[in-house]
Amino acid sequence: MSRTNFNELLDAGVHFGHLKRKWNPSMAPYIFMERNGIHIIDLEKTEDNIEKAAAAMKQIAKSGKKILFVATKKQAKDIVAEQVKETGMPYVTERWPGGMLTNFPTIRKAVKKMAAIDKMSTDGTFTNLSKREKLQITRQRAKLDKMLGSIADMTRLPAALFVVDITKEYIAVREAKKLGIPVFAMVDTNSDPTTVDFSIPANDDASKSISLIVSLMCKAVQEGLNERKIEREKEAGSKEKRRTKDSKPAAKKIKTVKADEGEVKEEKKAEKTEEKAKTEEKETEEKKAEAKKANDKE
Repeated sequence: MSRTNFNELLDAGVHFGHLKRKWNPSMAPYIFMERNGIHIIDLEKTEDNIEKAAAAMKQIAKSGKKILFVATKKQAKDIVAEQVKETGMPYVTERWPGGMLTNFPTIRKAVKKMAAIDKMSTDGTFTNLSKREKLQITRQRAKLDKMLGSIADMTRLPAALFVVDITKEYIAVREAKKLGIPVFAMVDTNSDPTTVDFSIPANDDASKSISLIVSLMCKAVQEGLNERKIEREKEAGSKEKRRTKDSKPAAKKIKTVKADEGEVKEEKKAEKTEEKAKTEEKETEEKKAEAKKANDKE
């Protein structure tokens, strides 16, 4: 079943490209026609590329890896933040911090600094500071949170990037390319699709178009996460079954050992009874013999 259809893409205005004079020749295979000086994107190719990108993103999410969503342009930032938050994936909707991928340890230090400030407010260190110092630290915390809030839980480099406008986010794309991180992106007619691994030819300026594409990618990610959860539950169930199965023969063995011990005890008891009977019989015979001797003497 297809994730989207031609009419849905048409209604969202995904087909509207940029002015002809602003086009990138590398986008020629994805351009259907030109109307009133504006390039029209071939939605059939958009649909195909959505399927490919969604399938790949689903597999990444299923493997338990992170996908970093990048969208700092005004009409995209709120849409991305709202939709991606539900999947639990990291996102950057404020200014892209240069070196975020290529200099990741420094970014981690900034995140740790944010955590240290949080600790200060809970362990009572804040109370010993002056008003001015408190204000400075609070401002610093707010600035860090604005820039790094959504990536605070990202302990390692992401497995992939999803970018809304590769022309605007060229630094992020360049850093990912340098590190060999695959890039998924919405690519408009003014951009070069060859710079990314999974290009989705689409209008990256209209909020409706952005919302539709991002929601389709988030659904694919959620599917991957759900499948991962089901597989883990199955694995846990099969481990439990194996553990139970292994413990049954052990219980059986204990029962057998106990039964054997019981038999040995019974045998010993029977032997003791037999010995006692023989002893009593011997004593009776000795007494009879003594009595006979006494009679004979008389």
